Amino acid sequence: MTQIARKTRVIEGIAPDAVPYDELMEAEQPAILKGLVRDWPLVGTGSPRKASDYLKTFYQGRPVVAFIAQPEHKGRFSYTSDVTQLDFESDRGRLDEYLDIMIALVEEDEHDSPTFYIGSTDVDTFLPGFRAENDLVLNHSMFEANPPLVGAWIGNRSTALAHYDMSNNIACCLVGRRRFTLFPPEQIHNLYPGPLEPTPGGQVLTMTNINKPDFDRFPRLREALAVGEIADLEPGDALFYPTMWWHEVEAKDGFNVMVNYWWNTSPQYIDTPQNTLLHALLSLRDRPEQEKRAWRSVFDYYVFGPADQAGAHLPEAARGNLAPMDELKARRLRAWLLQRLNR
Repeated sequence: MTQIARKTRVIEGIAPDAVPYDELMEAEQPAILKGLVRDWPLVGTGSPRKASDYLKTFYQGRPVVAFIAQPEHKGRFSYTSDVTQLDFESDRGRLDEYLDIMIALVEEDEHDSPTFYIGSTDVDTFLPGFRAENDLVLNHSMFEANPPLVGAWIGNRSTALAHYDMSNNIACCLVGRRRFTLFPPEQIHNLYPGPLEPTPGGQVLTMTNINKPDFDRFPRLREALAVGEIADLEPGDALFYPTMWWHEVEAKDGFNVMVNYWWNTSPQYIDTPQNTLLHALLSLRDRPEQEKRAWRSVFDYYVFGPADQAGAHLPEAARGNLAPMDELKARRLRAWLLQRLNR
């Protein structure tokens, strides 16, 4: 069992059209929105088979990607012992056939069975019409410029190891129970990230087992567990957590469905910081320590300080890339960088 005692804040009694988006974004903390989506038809189906049958009414045959882990992994999707490969397989097939397999395993009460995990499946593409009956009320201006990506997560008992995403998230628990274990971004050092490649979906996974911690191998994990928090979700609950928060997700029942909303508040023309990280590995990491300290000061001045700081003392016409970024400047800067990288 996890050694985390802290529970995520719970907000009760929120009407579907009154989600306090401003408060959530300003707090920069996870929060359970208790019962927010309990009136969605999928939540009200009442059984795994009825939930599966309901999903099938929207499915039109487009193949989906499923991850499959063998029984000995007990639902955990991780790495092989030498950490050079992932320890599960990916498959491509029909969603209705995967649903039939999972429902059969539930009804046969099979506990020693493979784990099926269909993750981040675009709802509008693979389940057209679902959101006409099951959808959040996105009545905030931040969604106008940055419409959320809406994904479905379907499977049996599974654990997605702690990782971070580069988007804000509202995760809606619709079928089965889920447990999120959450850590603030600054705990990356104490969560022992795995390799940058391979990864299941582009983001690194923790190398630790937070439910059965090995403090001899990962002693700093104690510090992460001391500030982590647990969010237990029942069907009908939703969980908000901010961008870059680490989260481990346990689907705790024989059949589980979640729908999540990912969004950013930055303009879409701004590049992903993941590219910056990779370029920094190439250009900065292996320099002498005194150079790295100097470059840290440079980045603090140009990047991590106030956005208008570096150009404030310059005439407006002379600010160039130090002026506020826009789509045209972003395209020009990207082209210049590509030319430099390909020299």
